[in-house]
Amino acid sequence: MPWNADTGHCSDTANKRGLPAQPRHSRYHAVMSTTALPPVHWQRRRFAQRSTPQLDALLRLRTDVFVVEQQCAYPELDGKATDPAVLHVLGMTTHAELAAYLRVLPPGLSDPEPSIGRVVIAAAFRRSALAHALLRDGIRLVQTPWPGSAIQLGAQAHLHLFYAAHGFVPASAPSLEDGIPNLDMLRPAGAAPLEFA
Repeated sequence: MPWNADTGHCSDTANKRGLPAQPRHSRYHAVMSTTALPPVHWQRRRFAQRSTPQLDALLRLRTDVFVVEQQCAYPELDGKATDPAVLHVLGMTTHAELAAYLRVLPPGLSDPEPSIGRVVIAAAFRRSALAHALLRDGIRLVQTPWPGSAIQLGAQAHLHLFYAAHGFVPASAPSLEDGIPNLDMLRPAGAAPLEFA
C-alpha cells in the first residue's frame, strides 16, 4: 500500500481486519491531548522485581490492546521481557490499575541502539497527556545510562506525529506488520535532552 505522508496513512483505507478505517489525522491531532493527565504513580521495575498482580496486569493490557483490540494474532510474549537488563515502566493509578506501560531495552537486545517498545495506554486513559508523560519517562530512562545515544523504536505509522513531537524521525519506509502500517523511528544521537518540568 502506498504511504501518504500528508495524511499519515496508507492510501488504501479499507481495513483488512473488518475494523472501521482510521480517521484522517490533522498534523496536530496526534500530538494534542484533550484531557488532563490522570493521577498516576510511575514504577520502574526489572522483570524479577514485579509482583504477580503487576505481571498479570501488564500482560493483560498488552494482550488486550496488541492482540485483541488490534486483531493481530502474533506471539506477544517475545522472550525479551525476562532479560535482566530490560526496564519496565508501569503507570499505576491510585486504585492500582495499570494505565500505561512501556519497556526500555538495552543496546544489542533488539537493535544496535537502546530501544523503547510495547508503548501502550489503556483505553480508559487515552486522549490524555499520559502517553506524552510515559514516553518522556522512557526517554529519560534511556538517557541516564546511555547519554547522547540514539533511541530506536517501532511505531504504528498513524502515530508518527506523536513520536516526532518527542524528537523521533522516520528511519524506514512504512510497511505492513501484522496488517498494520509500521515504521522504524529513531531519536538521533546527541538530540537535545527533553525538558522535564
